[in-house]
Amino acid sequence: MEVQIKRVYEEPSADDGYRILVDRLWPRGIRKEALAMDEWAKSLAPSTEARKAFAHKAENFPSFKGRYLQELDTSDEAAQEVEHLRQLGPDRITLLYAAKDPQVNHAVVLRSWLSERLGATEA
Repeated sequence: MEVQIKRVYEEPSADDGYRILVDRLWPRGIRKEALAMDEWAKSLAPSTEARKAFAHKAENFPSFKGRYLQELDTSDEAAQEVEHLRQLGPDRITLLYAAKDPQVNHAVVLRSWLSERLGATEA
């Protein structure tokens, strides 16, 4: 199994596999019926408080990452989502996110966290 990340604004491709929106808020400028996704996993998104404290600023990323990982590690809903994905067993999971920066966003953190729990590789 592979876990990759992709902005919601990028075109879907046949090799995306199981596509999961991992933002708590719906992405701007996209109609719900227009987004090709298999699931919206709000339980894997950072809390509103963590997201606001981060403010998508690179200098806040290290503290955000620690807080977000703690949220994931202590969330029963996130653990249930991992089990759900394990049971589905897709070859590839694509985490969809709306943030502009491809390196400094929650999906980067989530990809590593999920890969570790699913025994997957990062693509």
